[in-house]
Amino acid sequence: MDVNKPLKTSNEMFWRLIFRSLRLRLQRVAIIFAALTVGASIVTAMAAVYFDINTKMSQELRTFGANFYIGPSHGTLLKESELKRILHHSPPGLITAASPYLYGIARSDLEKIVIMGVWFEDMPTLAPYWQITGSAIGVNFDDRNAMIGKTLAERLHLKVGDQIKLSKNAVEKHSFKIKAIVESGDATDNMLIVNLEFAQDWLEKDGLATNAFLNVKNDQGQVEQFAADLQQRYPDLEIRPIRKVSASEGQILDKIKGLMGLISLVILILATLCVNTTLIAIVGERAKEFALQKALGAKRSDIVKQIATEILIIAVCAIISGLIIGYFLAQVLGLTVFKAYIDMRLPVIPITILLSLIVAFIAVIVPTRRALDIQTANVLKGE
Repeated sequence: MDVNKPLKTSNEMFWRLIFRSLRLRLQRVAIIFAALTVGASIVTAMAAVYFDINTKMSQELRTFGANFYIGPSHGTLLKESELKRILHHSPPGLITAASPYLYGIARSDLEKIVIMGVWFEDMPTLAPYWQITGSAIGVNFDDRNAMIGKTLAERLHLKVGDQIKLSKNAVEKHSFKIKAIVESGDATDNMLIVNLEFAQDWLEKDGLATNAFLNVKNDQGQVEQFAADLQQRYPDLEIRPIRKVSASEGQILDKIKGLMGLISLVILILATLCVNTTLIAIVGERAKEFALQKALGAKRSDIVKQIATEILIIAVCAIISGLIIGYFLAQVLGLTVFKAYIDMRLPVIPITILLSLIVAFIAVIVPTRRALDIQTANVLKGE
């Protein structure tokens, strides 16, 4: 006699009951599946954006330009070597762009003008709001070309490709080709923008700058700590974040993260209620089935196991679908808001699985208790 045969028969009957129950109630099963899929999709999308938003949001906010100022505190000039030392000793990857700025008066053929010496290479990051006609200068050592503010260009009747000549005295002269006209909406519109080394030489201020602007990552509020550390090491300098940009980064990130968390919570609550209501209806329809199982000797644990297995099968299928749909939804959000794809970070999958299973577990508690409280005799008598 095969002692394993009753066990095998019992397992076969168990799975037959499971799949028969799912097959005969496809409409209600589809509702549960849809509710759990929506919940898993939203959690996946929001979690993916949540864990990737620091990078994406910082990139987006950095389009506002410089968010950190360094300058002399006593009306003197900033040493370029001091700025380079700050940049060299800063944490890797913290500073994304930096440039000293040196301002001074120079004489052109027509009138005295203000020149501004900068590191050209980092200006696209520090001043992304510049509206440029022509081609921006991309190398710091270019002393043959210059960029000119729109207002000054109009006053001197200059356009892209024209020459502008500076003269210090009867002997020293220097000509620039206008490579670009800049419209910034600020004082830069009245300046001639040249490379820093030329400005230092022409203004006889070798190795000096008026001030410096930096673009510092602030996705975790680092800019305040960085400013405090630098102020301790360089007490003779004025060091401060440009708060209209840097302070807003952390605040906006926190608000967006809070909003995403709230949306996810509301969706999960609605999914729980939907699954709970549908399961209660299913238990009501299956009252005679559960009563008959009890009459044939089924234990309370058998009923719990059956209901739990059914909802687990639905939940697993919904989680898989939700992860796939959520990933594509995250890409839509990323492209719409940040114009960039969202990277799926490692914590997203376990968070989605865990929260979806919690929703399914909470939703099944009340229906399971109702199934266990069924009065076998009364139900089978039709009462």
